[in-house]
Amino acid sequence: MIDEILKDAEQRMQKSIESMRSEMAKIRTGRASSALIDHLTVDYYGSATPLNQVANVSVQDARTLAVQPWEKSMVPVVEKAIMEANLGLNPVTAGDLIRIPMPPLTEERRKEMVKVAAAEGESGKVAIRNIRRDANNDFKSLLKEKEISEDDDKRAHDLVQTLTDKYVEQVDQIVAEKEAEILQV
Repeated sequence: MIDEILKDAEQRMQKSIESMRSEMAKIRTGRASSALIDHLTVDYYGSATPLNQVANVSVQDARTLAVQPWEKSMVPVVEKAIMEANLGLNPVTAGDLIRIPMPPLTEERRKEMVKVAAAEGESGKVAIRNIRRDANNDFKSLLKEKEISEDDDKRAHDLVQTLTDKYVEQVDQIVAEKEAEILQV
């Protein structure tokens, strides 16, 4: 019973880490990354469709993204979606290829991005702590129903805390890596 709760908690914590990594990928650094615009949706014949399902998104060089819609009629639609996303990007269209130059980040903007990354990290830690709380509540209810002993309850709480510490440390490491990436000129 305890093992099942621990396994579930670990899986949920791992999902929180993966979710945080995907959110961190959306935070803009000085270099081009297709993750910046992967989450955008475009109007494809009346339905909202992810950009990567209507176009090929690639990194042309360190500061330029290239978006090539599979249909020529989608070029203006994709361009409009990029401009309306408020990412501070100005797409340049040449025929059926949309180039997106990454403007260099100012020092002030870099500091703002570091704050955003830190806030994202804090959200990840809160999610992990909530999972710990849920697992501890499960252990308390098992103890109340006398399905486990007090010693097992104490041991289970210690195991969940160890698991929590491990994943919080991963969050801190991811945030530190992202901050270094943002501040790199």
